Amino acid sequence: MSDEATQSGQSTANQAASGASGANGASGVNGATPANGRQANERETYNAASWRETVYRRAVEKNGERQPEFTTSSEIVVEPLYTEAELPSDWNPAEALGYPAEYPYTRGIQPTMYRGRLWTMRQYAGYATAEESNRRYRYLLEQGVTGLSVAFDLPTQMGYDADHPLAEGEVGKVGVSISSLEDMRTLFDGIPLERITTSMTINATAAILLALYIAVAREQGADIRKLSGTVQNDILKEYIARGTYIYPPQPSMRIITDLFRYCAEEVPRWNTISISGYHIREAGSTAAQEIGFTLANGIAYVQAAIAVGLDVDKFAGQLSFFFNAHNIFFEEVAKFRAARRMWAAIMRDRFGAKDPRSQMLRFHTQTAGSTLTAQQPDNNIVRTAYQAMAAALGGTQSLHTNAKDEALSLPTEDSARLALRTQQVLAYETGIADTIDPLAGSYYVEALTDDLERRAWEYITRIDDLGGSVRAVEQGYIQSEIEEAAYRYQRDLEDGKRIVVGVNKYQQAATSHPALLKMDPEAGRQQAAKVAALRERRDNAAVGAALAALGVAARGSENLLPRIVAAVEVYATLGEISDTLRAVFGEQVAERAM
Repeated sequence: MSDEATQSGQSTANQAASGASGANGASGVNGATPANGRQANERETYNAASWRETVYRRAVEKNGERQPEFTTSSEIVVEPLYTEAELPSDWNPAEALGYPAEYPYTRGIQPTMYRGRLWTMRQYAGYATAEESNRRYRYLLEQGVTGLSVAFDLPTQMGYDADHPLAEGEVGKVGVSISSLEDMRTLFDGIPLERITTSMTINATAAILLALYIAVAREQGADIRKLSGTVQNDILKEYIARGTYIYPPQPSMRIITDLFRYCAEEVPRWNTISISGYHIREAGSTAAQEIGFTLANGIAYVQAAIAVGLDVDKFAGQLSFFFNAHNIFFEEVAKFRAARRMWAAIMRDRFGAKDPRSQMLRFHTQTAGSTLTAQQPDNNIVRTAYQAMAAALGGTQSLHTNAKDEALSLPTEDSARLALRTQQVLAYETGIADTIDPLAGSYYVEALTDDLERRAWEYITRIDDLGGSVRAVEQGYIQSEIEEAAYRYQRDLEDGKRIVVGVNKYQQAATSHPALLKMDPEAGRQQAAKVAALRERRDNAAVGAALAALGVAARGSENLLPRIVAAVEVYATLGEISDTLRAVFGEQVAERAM
C-alpha cells in the first residue's frame, strides 16, 4: 500500500473511531443505544457465551428456530455462532494449517494452487460402442475438457467379453464396452495419449485396461514413461459398496501391488490407484465415514505394497484419491482439508515416508450422483454448482460435474456441455480460484475440520483393532456402518428433518423431463459380433501361448502386468484374460464379501 493510501486509510479509520458514538455520545447507527443496553464507554467483559445467554436466547424464546437442532451428515451439531471458543485452547495455526505445499498440507499441495493452474476439468463419459464414445470424447475436448474420464460398462468391469451370455442386455448400458485391443484403439482414435491425461474408472479389470491403454500408446509411438492418468484400481471399496469384484481379496490385492511395481518402473507418471471414497458416500456413508473408511483402505494398500518389498517413497507418490462432493457445503470443504491433513500424518508417522510427494493427498472429485433427483431435474444444475464450489474451495486436483439428466439416463451432449460450463464459470467468473484456501481461519470451517478428523480417526482405530480393512470388510463392519448411516438419512427424509427440494418439499404435480439420450438396441449385438470376428482372424496359437504364460505367472509369484500386456498385444480379450485368472484365483461370492 502506498504512503498516500496508508494515510488515507488511517484518516478514515480515525474519523470512524471518533464518530462511532454519534453526536449524542451513544454508540450505534444514528446514536441509537444498542439493543442490549450497553454503552460504548462501558468496559464490561462480553463474550460469545454472554451473547448466547442474552441476545440469542431472547430471540429464540420470542421467535423460535426452524428446527430443534441443526446437524451435518456426520451428526456434528452445528452451533448458532462460531468463535475462537469452538477451537481447542491449544489450537495452533502453524501446526493445524501450515502453508500450501508444506506439511500437513491442510491448505493444499501446490504452492500456487489455482493461481498457477486450475484443476483438471474432466467429464466422465462412455457409452455403447468405442466408436460412439470416441465421438463424445472428441466433442468434450473441443468444448474445453482438459482430461478424459472413461466409464466402462458392467461386462467390462466384471471381466466378460461383449459376446458372453452374462453380458447380454448390459453391453454399453452404463459405459463403453471394451473387449480387446481393437476396441481400445478405436476408443482413442485421433486422441494423442502422450498429450492428455486419462482417468479410467475400472477396478477388478484395471490391470487389463491399463495394459490395453499402454498397447495403444505404443502403437501411437508414444513414450509410455510420459503417459499420465489414473486407474481407479480400488478393489476394497467394491467389496464394501459397489460389488463389481471378481476374485477374492487376497489375489485382488496381489494384482494391485503388481500394478504398483510395474508402473513405478515403466509408467512413472501414472497414478496407480484412485482410492475411492466416492462410492462409499454414494452407498450412504457420512462425511466422517467417507474419510475414515477411505483412508483405512489407503493404509491397507500401502501395507500390502510394503509387504511385497516396495519402497514407500518409490510408489506412494503415484497414489491418488477420489472423493464425493455432497450437499452440506461447509462440511464438504472441511472434509477435504481434514483428509489431506490426516493422510500426511499417516504417511509420515505410520509409514515413515520422507519424500513430500509421498505425504501429499492428491484427489479427484465428482459431484454427488446420489443427490440428483428425477423430479425437477433442472434443480440438479444448482446442486452440482454448489458441490463443485465446495470441491474447489477444498483444494481438489481434478473435478467432474454431473449432468442434470443423470438421474434419468446417460447425459445428452447438451447436458454434458452445461455440466462442463458449470466448472468453467466457477473457475473463471467467481474469483474463488484467485487466492489459496480462502476459508482458512473461519472458526466454523476449522472447527468442522477438527471434528471430522477426530471422528475419522476413531473409525481408523476401530478398523486397526479388527486387523485392517481387509478383515473389517470380511467381518462386515464397514458395510454395516454405512447401512446404518444410510438408514438414518432415509428416516430423516421421511420425517422431514432433511429437505430435498422437489422431492419431500416444493413438489410439482407434473414434471416435464428433458430429452434423454437413447441407446441403440443394436449396439450390443454389433459389439458381440465384432468380438467373434476378432477371434476368427487373430493368431490363436499366439493367444493360447500368452494366456498359458499368464496362468503360470499367476500360480507363481511373477509380476502379472508384463504377461497381461503381452497377452493384449496378441489380441487376447479381456474376458479370456479374466477367465485365465479366475481359473487360478477363484471367484469371490457375495456371501463371503459381506
